[in-house]
Amino acid sequence: MPPSGQPLRRRTFGWPCTRLGWWSVGLAATFVALFIINVAVISSTLETLWRQTLLPYYVIFMLSCGLAAGIAGLLAVIRQQERSWLVWLAILTGLFVIVIVLGEFLQLE
Repeated sequence: MPPSGQPLRRRTFGWPCTRLGWWSVGLAATFVALFIINVAVISSTLETLWRQTLLPYYVIFMLSCGLAAGIAGLLAVIRQQERSWLVWLAILTGLFVIVIVLGEFLQLE
């Protein structure tokens, strides 16, 4: 439980106080690192056999990390009254993943 005696400003601009908040921040950091690797390295290489077999699993794992970060952050905010700005950024990564997936499904051609 977050310390209820602390002022809201200190809880908002400080580090996460709950275990679920830390999990959401860690998953969001993993998503961001995998996303940068995807954009910089994997997407820019030539068509090779390993890329065709590895990329679908890599992207599914990357998007799962982002979605799990958003869900964990949302649960930390709702159930455990977590107010850290890092947890709010983790929720934004979850929303970003939802927008990416919906964009793929709703793509008109």
